[in-house]
Amino acid sequence: QAQLVESGGGLVQAGGSLRLSCAGSGIIFSAFDMAWYRQPPGKERELVAAFTRAGVITYIDSVKGRFIISKDNYKDALYLQMNNLQPDDTAVYYCNAKHFQVATMDYWGQGTQVTVSS
Repeated sequence: QAQLVESGGGLVQAGGSLRLSCAGSGIIFSAFDMAWYRQPPGKERELVAAFTRAGVITYIDSVKGRFIISKDNYKDALYLQMNNLQPDDTAVYYCNAKHFQVATMDYWGQGTQVTVSS
């Protein structure tokens, strides 16, 4: 079955960088809109960055200029390069894949923890 697995999270000091990876299995990334979400402690999940199948990239304002989302369709992999991390970036980060036609094909990974210390 379709599966997404995130990796690359960890503990860093403010100003540091991390690169998150999302590996797909049973998913052809070219048919999906891909995105990174995050859920800070005690808060709701929020969209961080999106990479549509058409190649449109968007970011929430708080990460613009610091985060870079990228995709490798051949490897069915999604990445999030996070630079100049701040304590407010602390959250569990999730990879999401949503099929552009089949509404029920909406997949999530298990999440990877990112903790930024000050």
